[in-house]
Amino acid sequence: MRLLALSGSLRARSSNGAVLRSALGLWDGPSTTADIGALPHFNPDLDGEDATAPAPVAALRTAVAAADALLVVSPEYVHGVPGVLKNALDWLVSSGECVHKPVAVITASPSPTGGDHANAQLRETLGMMTGEVVTAACREIPAIGPKVDATTQRVTDEPTLTDLASALSHLAKAVPPPAAGTP
Repeated sequence: MRLLALSGSLRARSSNGAVLRSALGLWDGPSTTADIGALPHFNPDLDGEDATAPAPVAALRTAVAAADALLVVSPEYVHGVPGVLKNALDWLVSSGECVHKPVAVITASPSPTGGDHANAQLRETLGMMTGEVVTAACREIPAIGPKVDATTQRVTDEPTLTDLASALSHLAKAVPPPAAGTP
């Protein structure tokens, strides 16, 4: 099962990046992270009837289409979804790659709420895009700071790692088996 991850943070030393890297290390199968930082600002005129999608948009859509499941990991900014992630989702709204794709949403925050506002907004947006949001695979990780090793930039807190493994297990179970005759 191929997993594609999208990060709502572009910071190199983001705690959400550490959560994403740790989750990918727990995934049993091929995985990759989409580069959403290179996407242009969403503009339907760049992708309309007579237009060809910009190269970074086409690459994102191809990566999403090739994935069996999506993992969205994001911080919360001002009780909302970071602009870079919302921009990426906007480019995917009408293209169809997310339709019925199993999705897990994980937010992590230094606050005790674990980014609950962003988590709820992402789940709502992905559901409206007809992605299959796997509720049992979604998580809000509170007080993330001390759970990340500053040197390795990975989650080291055992209960959090166990919870991430559980979330990924739920996501994997939501991936439909390949149709007969497909590799």
